Amino acid sequence: MPRVIVDVMLKPEILDPQGKAVAGALPRLGFDGISSVRQGKRFELEVDGTVDEAKLAEIRSAAETLLSNPVIEDVVSVRLAEETA
Repeated sequence: MPRVIVDVMLKPEILDPQGKAVAGALPRLGFDGISSVRQGKRFELEVDGTVDEAKLAEIRSAAETLLSNPVIEDVVSVRLAEETA
């Protein structure tokens, strides 16, 4: 059964306290060289049948309507998941 991945991120102008906390913790844990972190959400949708451009557009519409809050979030990616063996 095909899977579609939807990634949702906070809009750039929205403050991200969770991302800021992670960015602050990384150097304390020995992970240097990372200057900024933004957190987001990932959804995995199992799809009946085949996934074509029309189905991806339908899923993007659903993501913009239901999976994200369009006031503060952007749907940044809707893509077919790669098959893993």
